[in-house]
Amino acid sequence: MTTPPRPAALDSPLLPKIFKYAGRAQVWIYRRTGGRLGSRWRIGAGFRKPVPTLLLEHRGRRSGAGYVTPLLYRADGDDIVVVASQGGLPKHPQWYHNLRAHPDTHIQIGRERRPVYATVADPTQRARLWPLLVETYADFATYQSWTDREIPVVVLRRRNPQPDCPVSR
Repeated sequence: MTTPPRPAALDSPLLPKIFKYAGRAQVWIYRRTGGRLGSRWRIGAGFRKPVPTLLLEHRGRRSGAGYVTPLLYRADGDDIVVVASQGGLPKHPQWYHNLRAHPDTHIQIGRERRPVYATVADPTQRARLWPLLVETYADFATYQSWTDREIPVVVLRRRNPQPDCPVSR
């Protein structure tokens, strides 16, 4: 089966603004309900098979400002795995660059907030994890087909508590 080309509508300059405000609303709802609302992605391949969602706290690599981004995830033993797909856009998402600069951070799953250390999966890890991630959310394979970049897989490993990441609550 061939993947259809990336829809031109996805490159609209309005979409980043819509995603920005939708993401902020999801973070607000997720936090206020302890993840009862906003913790399942039900769009695209997630319509029939909802995908768990976490909140990733990250610090701007240049500004130092705190941000929170909702992301789809998959547990891999004690680790949590996320994908820097950005819907198959040609560039990596900002949160990915921020984690590369500041890998010590926090995630929230449901009501639990935990300190984590982010690493990019090496080729062997990625080869093992990618099929599991596509099983979790089939659209990841479509996103990969839409871009020339290899979509990074990021492993979030629990760490000992450190001072909080300066993220607005």
